[in-house]
Amino acid sequence: MSDVDNLILEQLRGLRSDVQTFRSETRDQFIEVKHRLGHLEEQYASISRRVDRIDERLDRVERRLDLVNE
Repeated sequence: MSDVDNLILEQLRGLRSDVQTFRSETRDQFIEVKHRLGHLEEQYASISRRVDRIDERLDRVERRLDLVNE
């Protein structure tokens, strides 16, 4: 093999290593983002349930006080 071939192989090996590192880091970040998104979805669902309960309670209060037309 010539010096040029060896230089090219060395560069390709370096690139391969960089790509593997990038993939690993990207995978780790993707997993973290998925975890955070799942947490946000749980929080949204919890808030949504609370708002629904408040809405139901407000409807009952308005009916008891005759503040709405039925």
